[in-house]
Amino acid sequence: MTSISVRPAVRADAAAVAHVHIASREATMPYLPPRRRTDAEVEAWVRDVVMAAAAVWVAVDGDGRIVGYAAVAGDELDALYLLAGVRRQGVGSALLGAAKAHRPGGLTLAVFQRNTGARAFYARHGFEVVDTDDGSRNMENEPDLTMRWQPVTNSTRTGG
Repeated sequence: MTSISVRPAVRADAAAVAHVHIASREATMPYLPPRRRTDAEVEAWVRDVVMAAAAVWVAVDGDGRIVGYAAVAGDELDALYLLAGVRRQGVGSALLGAAKAHRPGGLTLAVFQRNTGARAFYARHGFEVVDTDDGSRNMENEPDLTMRWQPVTNSTRTGG
């Protein structure tokens, strides 16, 4: 693998981010209902909604290609998606590191219960399950989990 860098996303990245979003969901979550939005609609959503409301970072390979992205709105990790070819190579960890640095007080996220790979990834990075749901709170109607990462502080470690 070539080297990866992580940088803040800019509006011009919207098409590449939308491609990562679509390709990742299709590759890793085949159990989801068929997509109802066109590529252009997903791109507009990324540009006009996600990038307007969240801090977004992209992972860029040595050829300048965007291979992953993460988005944080408030203290919620709204998205972390990678192209299939760069999974298990530290790209997700680098993006999650940017998100944690942006919200050092802690992060919450939602993940589908069936997405066992993502659940294991987040657990390895210190996230713990704090809530479960039957799928009524997401548009896919897919049972999900809420996970939370809370950094360990000196007062937590020492008990006082």
